[in-house]
This record gives sequence, structure tokens and C-alpha cells, in this order.
Amino acid sequence: LIVEESVEAFLDAHGLGSGPVTARRIGDGGGSNFTFLLERGADRFVLRRPPRPPLPPSTHDMVREARLQTAIREAGFARLAEIVAVCEDEAVLGVPFYVMGFLDGHVLTDELPSGLETSAARRALGLDLVDTLVEIHAADVRRPALAAFARPGSYAERQVRRFSQLWQINKTRELPAVDEVGRRLAAELPAPLEDTVVHGDYRLGNMMVSASAPTRIDAVLDWEMGAIGDPRADVGYLLA
Repeated sequence: LIVEESVEAFLDAHGLGSGPVTARRIGDGGGSNFTFLLERGADRFVLRRPPRPPLPPSTHDMVREARLQTAIREAGFARLAEIVAVCEDEAVLGVPFYVMGFLDGHVLTDELPSGLETSAARRALGLDLVDTLVEIHAADVRRPALAAFARPGSYAERQVRRFSQLWQINKTRELPAVDEVGRRLAAELPAPLEDTVVHGDYRLGNMMVSASAPTRIDAVLDWEMGAIGDPRADVGYLLA
């Protein structure tokens, strides 16, 4: 997944550090996209890339993910890792990828870091999780860079249709209740709200919690499913 000599040459071309590069896999080991810590002398970066090809259409789009984050930052949402380089040349690693600045913090999966032992601390983190989502939904989607991600029609309708299609493709047994849920959702779509940025996978496991103040979220990660759409999608997913 990583060819260190090729990554080194790419970083050189973008003025990112100097000297030999070492890379190691970080993250929760999910099977979607892959994240690597790059160390180069005193400098540290993070590289994000998709799995090996072939890839399903409209999935694992690293260039889109990087551009969306840059547009969101420019629209006023600051809790993001800085995108420092994007590679569209598949000759480098066989797939497009991007490089972010390194953030020192915690991604919460199956254990809590020091500082979150008390219920009061965990409540404070939960409240900041909500505040962070409010900030995402407040980003100005009328700005040209973000408006370019908008699509005509109903975001909720597209989501219901897409997940119903995915169920038909991926199911391994018949579960009539799932088909019924899809039909009911399609028949009872709510009237759309004003568009906002939608993360699409908004949960605590996609947050970077501050190393020095673990009740605060420093960055929101994993924007693969990010879009312009109905903010209730994020609220509902977070509650679920």
C-alpha cells in the first residue's frame, strides 16, 4: 500500500520535510480507506489512500474528500486536519491519495484516554461533540468551493435509494423487515430543510480528541461520505 521511495519523492516535490521517510499504518483497521503516519526527521504527516483497485464507481474518492475538507475549512469550520498535498497521479502509488498535517490526539475506539474517567468529563466531551456538529452545519454552503458539491434533488431520497440498492447487492439472506423499512422510508420522506454540509458518518470514533484537553474535539476525520444535504441525516446517525 505504501512505496516509501515514491512517497519521499512526492513530499520532496511539495517541499514537505527532508530525508528518508518511514511509514506505519495507524487508525482502527477499518476496511474502507487506509491511513499511514509518515515520519521524516522531525516532521510528521498523515497519508490517506484507498484500497487497491479495482474500486466500485463513486467510492474511495480521495481527491474529492481532500477538496471537500479544504472547502469546508475555507467556509469557516476549523476543526480539520490541514490538507497539505493531493496526488492525482496514479503512477506514484497506483491510486490517488492525499497528505495531511499530523495532529497529536486520541481517536476513541475501545478505551478512554486519561482525563475522561469521570461522568462530568465524558458529558463535557459529549456536549462538544454536539457543538462540533453545529459548527459543521453552520458552514456557508453558498461559497463557490462548497456549492460545487451540491446536487439537485432530495439528499434524503438519494440516501434511501442508495442504501436500498446496496442492501439488494450485499444481502446474504432474506430479511423482509429490511425491505419494508426501505419502502416505508421512501414513502415517508420529510420535506427537505435548507442544505448544509453533511458529514455522513458522524460519530465519536471519527473524532480526534485533544491530547492535552480530552474533553475537546480537535478535528473531525473520515469525510469520505461528506456531502451537501439535509442536516438531520447527521443528527439521526449520531443519535443511533
